[in-house]
Amino acid sequence: MLNISKAKLIITSIITLIPILVGLILWNQLPDSMVTHWGVGNVPNGWSSKAMAVFGLPGFLFIIHWVCLLATKADPKSKDINKKLIDLVLWICPMLSVLLGGVTYSYSLGYKVNVQAVVMIFLGVLFVIIGNYLPKCKQSYTMGIKLPWTLNDEENWNKTHRLAGKLWVAGGLIMIATAFVAGAFVSAAVIALMVIIPTAYSYFLHRKKLNS
Repeated sequence: MLNISKAKLIITSIITLIPILVGLILWNQLPDSMVTHWGVGNVPNGWSSKAMAVFGLPGFLFIIHWVCLLATKADPKSKDINKKLIDLVLWICPMLSVLLGGVTYSYSLGYKVNVQAVVMIFLGVLFVIIGNYLPKCKQSYTMGIKLPWTLNDEENWNKTHRLAGKLWVAGGLIMIATAFVAGAFVSAAVIALMVIIPTAYSYFLHRKKLNS
């Protein structure tokens, strides 16, 4: 059974909810309707009420934070999960909550924010970090590339994750390097390749083993 420090749970949970406190402090300065979604070229295409922007997003991420932790804790193979990967899971929602809160409040207060670049850099850094840990990731039902043939074949799992690790690091670096010059379609294409190539490679290994 996975053992997660109570201190880490408390700290990460509090950080996830910090944007609510910031939103309450800025309440009178924030507009009644706030942009909470942007399309291609940083064009706003989604609005929410002030209450939903301040309370809704951090609250939703708080719930996701705990769902992810409980799912990981309930994993029958949780004892084999790399502890650093667990720490990464612990910090994804808190970092995302602070990032999105900062972007939303800054934009609502009239500051020019390149939302697309900020998101691409965040995702790029996240992919580089995850990519470094993927080759060390052991079989589990909550972490890694979970396909029927990877979960049933440890060799397939290991080879797939070694390839995926390299691709995710490369993809993350490309997203960081092109954050201010490339569009959303570039990041979408990079992410698609990061998913499709390891999946296809894993299936190729599976078929090759069946036919041997």
